[in-house]
Amino acid sequence: MDCVNTSGKRKTAVARAVVKEGTGKVTINKVPIALYTPELARLKIQEPLGLAGDKSAKVDISVTVQGGGVMGQATAVRTAIARGMCEFFKDDELEETYRSYDRSLIINDDRRKLPKNPMGPGARAKKQKSYR
Repeated sequence: MDCVNTSGKRKTAVARAVVKEGTGKVTINKVPIALYTPELARLKIQEPLGLAGDKSAKVDISVTVQGGGVMGQATAVRTAIARGMCEFFKDDELEETYRSYDRSLIINDDRRKLPKNPMGPGARAKKQKSYR
């Protein structure tokens, strides 16, 4: 039986997806996608499945995700799912569809926080000066 492992990242969230032949079941941390909350995150996760059309009904996808917040995890999961589908079907046309819809479906978001600097509470903010 053919099975593909992929991953997706966003901020500090890391999602690992296993795509294998099946009947269209999608689970995230062992929770069926129909029960996944909040709804906005669920809709974001379902985008690559909708774009794939009939192909998404031929595979079972199991995703584990950890770290980050709710939407960071959702974005990491959709990247992992989209990459897994492309790799499983070895379909360049599907990958092109994903890229034209939203580049972040195939490419991880590599933005990270800047390191904190001395003289301030964060990377950019500085202690205020008063000359009075």
